[in-house]
Amino acid sequence: MSGPQNPSGLSTAVIGAGISGLTAGKMLGDYGVPYTCFESSDRIGGNWAFGNPNGHSSAYRSLHIDTSKYQLSFKDFPMPGSYPDFPHHTEIKAYLDSYAEAFGLCDRIEFRTGVEHAQPREGGGWRLRTTAGETREFDFLVVANGHHWDPRYPDFPGEFDGRILHSHHYVDPQTPLDLQGKRILVVGIGNSAADITVELSSKALQNRVTLSTRSGAWIVPKYIAGRPGDRFLRTSPYLPASWQRKAVQALGPVLAGRPELWGLPAPDHKLFEAHPTQSVELPLRLGSGDVIPKGNVERLDGSTVHFVDGTSDEFDVIVYATGYNITFPFFDPGFLSAPGNRIRLFKRILKPGIPNLAFVGLAQAIPTLFPFVECQSRLVAAYATGHYLPPADAEMERVITADEKKYLGHVVNRPRHTQQVDYFLYEHDLRTREIPRGLRRARAAA
Repeated sequence: MSGPQNPSGLSTAVIGAGISGLTAGKMLGDYGVPYTCFESSDRIGGNWAFGNPNGHSSAYRSLHIDTSKYQLSFKDFPMPGSYPDFPHHTEIKAYLDSYAEAFGLCDRIEFRTGVEHAQPREGGGWRLRTTAGETREFDFLVVANGHHWDPRYPDFPGEFDGRILHSHHYVDPQTPLDLQGKRILVVGIGNSAADITVELSSKALQNRVTLSTRSGAWIVPKYIAGRPGDRFLRTSPYLPASWQRKAVQALGPVLAGRPELWGLPAPDHKLFEAHPTQSVELPLRLGSGDVIPKGNVERLDGSTVHFVDGTSDEFDVIVYATGYNITFPFFDPGFLSAPGNRIRLFKRILKPGIPNLAFVGLAQAIPTLFPFVECQSRLVAAYATGHYLPPADAEMERVITADEKKYLGHVVNRPRHTQQVDYFLYEHDLRTREIPRGLRRARAAA
């Protein structure tokens, strides 16, 4: 696989000005790569731009991030010390605004200009058609359009004649639906499902809230011994990962408790074999009777929902907190897509056989995203300037298979886990192995 080799004349397009696009742009700028960032919205921030006009934000009014500021900060731009341990979405947006201002990133962004179609040119490079009706050509394309904006719905048998809402569109108990004095079913057990369930089950709203989960989940506290729990969790690259998981799994039930004690289905997996749910309040709401726990939905019948345990109940509203599809609306589906949320990428960045293309942020990095896209962007910028060269396509395919076994071999096979990586192992691999190897390959090729 050959890649960009001419930094002085290289033209680069970045799709998206969320976390990933901003970080990629910052690193490209550091390496002296001229680039243009296309953003369909009138603002930066992507998912963290509350009420984003392009519809790509899933932030609800009460949202606080589930990763502590200590794990979340960019390495070259720490979060303000005045921030709380778990910042509100408005503080995350302000942090990104400060990041963009500090490095002059908005100067390279074309706002209100999305990419409608991206097509490889014969002989290399890309031809982009924008929402402004223009055709633009570039040598290198960085895709940073995020993967939390195309809601995924379950396919339950039957029909529901009440109101249906995906968590992506939930804002607060008044928007976009009046969710007071209602019979509400929340489907899902991730962080968004937990937050929305807790909010809607407040006695002040006079709702009757039921929480349905297909496979159960481990609910872990945000604090351990008075400090953010993720400050204690750091995978070491020098010990077998399986040993470290077993140690945490042995302590998990003691620290978090077993979900079936609160009436939820017992998890069909061990701790960290699926993404755990972080919530301080959900166990309290379940234990206080404010939330009714249920297993999976069996079928829908008008206003009646039947569950797999043989029970049924009447509902006015179903809130689906069931994740997202990974989609690239600017690529022809026959050219590149992610069926079942699966796409094989070398180091979650490069697609074998498609040179001059890189992805940033297309992963579920545990426990933190910001430093993850930072280390990805460093490889992308080195690649764009010829200081990094990937291995041959066949070797990339071999490494992709080995990495999938490494990061996914111990997790349950579900769409939400297809892109999961351990940030600490991943960052160590890129920093100490892959980027130096790529530099040696580039020098040998030159």
